Amino acid sequence: MTNQSNPPTTLNHVSEMNDGDQLLRIPTRDTLDDKLNQQIIGMLEVDGRLPFKEIAKKLDVSEGTVRNRVNRMKDSGVLQIKALVDRSAINYATDSMLGIKVAPTSSPTEVAERLQNCNEIVFIIWITGRFDLLVEIVSDGDDTLCRFLDTHCFNKDDISNVEVMKGLATFKNQFLLKSQELL
Repeated sequence: MTNQSNPPTTLNHVSEMNDGDQLLRIPTRDTLDDKLNQQIIGMLEVDGRLPFKEIAKKLDVSEGTVRNRVNRMKDSGVLQIKALVDRSAINYATDSMLGIKVAPTSSPTEVAERLQNCNEIVFIIWITGRFDLLVEIVSDGDDTLCRFLDTHCFNKDDISNVEVMKGLATFKNQFLLKSQELL
């Protein structure tokens, strides 16, 4: 009779591939479908500095389980814990959306990369439809908005058209927690 041992178990929602000396963790579709992972993420969304010990106590699991789950999700790129500035708490005066049509000689990626480090921009997305990019800008007033448009949008070779849509009231904004990095 042979003694067969079971292989060590890992988070069953992460595929592991050995690439030479590196172990790559690739998230699968069901990583975020795992109920315990969802609960951990939900608690960290409320307070990203919550100690693993408190999370474990509230979820009735070991601290090591929480630590391992968080580390695996971070390693695979599914979870990032970062500081977040809520620009609405800073009392900015203007919130505008820009519909940008990219010039035929450029690409949406090139324009987005050029604009992404502007402090006034809080959101850039490549879209379908009559515009190529939708950009959200917050600023301390109309003068700052005009300066931004003059400096970064008008008379630029990579932008053929900009439509400015100034916000009048905000009813919901759940995009504050979205990352700029891809999973």
